Amino acid sequence: MVEINKELIEKVAKLSNLKLTEEETKKFEKDFKEILNAFKVLDEVDVSKVESSFRPFEERNHLREDIVRESLKDPLAQIKNKENNFFKAPRTV
Repeated sequence: MVEINKELIEKVAKLSNLKLTEEETKKFEKDFKEILNAFKVLDEVDVSKVESSFRPFEERNHLREDIVRESLKDPLAQIKNKENNFFKAPRTV
């Protein structure tokens, strides 16, 4: 297991582009240790008789089937604002 110490907190802070005070470094060190201790409880749980549940729910395709339909022959035929076979929109800049 990784040892939580001042050097590790300073390295994480540097990688996160954070400038921590000495007080903040001590607080984060204490907080990180508490978090890891909370997860140690999970290491003690006996899961030897539990079936793996990587995907606990059956996956289904919720999408509809594609239906081939006739498309517009000339989508610009009913458009007033067009130019050189393109839709013409108001200038945005």
